[in-house]
Amino acid sequence: MSKKFYPAVFRKEDIGYSVYFPDLDGCFTEGDTLEEAYTMAVEAIGLYLEDSATGAFNFPETSDITSIKTAANEAAVLIEFDEAEYRKRHNTKSVKKTLSIPQWLNIMAEENHINFSQVLQQALKEQLNLA
Repeated sequence: MSKKFYPAVFRKEDIGYSVYFPDLDGCFTEGDTLEEAYTMAVEAIGLYLEDSATGAFNFPETSDITSIKTAANEAAVLIEFDEAEYRKRHNTKSVKKTLSIPQWLNIMAEENHINFSQVLQQALKEQLNLA
């Protein structure tokens, strides 16, 4: 998982802001406020980059933000896209896993009303440095 930074051009409109991405052909969004436009820009990047068939992300190269030409009512801004955070918000479907543990451990865990799914999720997050 990785973080990427994509330049976006924010254009002040009569109401709010429109946003386009020079490196992501056809990727546009908008927001009523600057903060909303930025939030929508992060979401637009995720939707654009995620391959709906495989769930994988395709990250095209990014332009140098200093090379982007803007009009008087525009500003070039770097948008941070954090793949791990995006997946946490949008890919919440549960997946069933089969695993094996020693019988004695299973008995003790059940006697103590341990939630196996919760323990596995916590352990995986710790192993992946996501906790």
